[in-house]
Amino acid sequence: MKKLLYLLPALLLLAACSAGDRLKTGDLIFVGIPADYRLDTLSMDAAITAATGGDKGLNLIHAAIAEVDKEGRAWIIDATIKHGVDRHPLDTFLRDFTLRDGSYPVFEVMRLRDGRRAQPSVENAKRFLGLPYDIYFLPENEALYCTELIYSSYRQKDGKPIFTAAPMNFKDADGNFPVYWQQLFERLGQPIPQDVPGTNPQAMSKEPALRPVAVEIVRE
Repeated sequence: MKKLLYLLPALLLLAACSAGDRLKTGDLIFVGIPADYRLDTLSMDAAITAATGGDKGLNLIHAAIAEVDKEGRAWIIDATIKHGVDRHPLDTFLRDFTLRDGSYPVFEVMRLRDGRRAQPSVENAKRFLGLPYDIYFLPENEALYCTELIYSSYRQKDGKPIFTAAPMNFKDADGNFPVYWQQLFERLGQPIPQDVPGTNPQAMSKEPALRPVAVEIVRE
């Protein structure tokens, strides 16, 4: 009997750890590129990395919303240049983010600490389906970039955002704008929106409303 009592806490801990090994509706998937991975210096991914690169050897370049349907199939809702704001199968997401060498980037899955807001937030995200990707990175312009979609969708019961916005940074560690941003906004005829309130994957992954979960992202 004593042995059983001693084992009980360990069994409960094991159950708690294994309970988070499946993707759930409302989970956020952050796409990470190892700091030593060579990116095209004229790509958006490289420009995002230069401006918001992580401090743990992993640069988060994208964030997406997961939805699991009644049959257990995983879907992704996210905002990308390729699809705009779209809902597609997990396999499409994995194919889109496969690296040049055929491997996957690092996927970090984060879950809301208050699970009651997961389903309502996903339903909010569906209201934005069909909008274009926000290449201007500006608020309230009928277009959304990846974390802007999440910021706009994830709301508390009173309607206030769950996540926070802060002045955006487009400069690299040396205080210069990467060539990608210079060329993009020159073509758009707009100034680089430095310090305009916004969000990015690196900062959002550290929000106190989220907790990491051990979920392996694989093709279905």
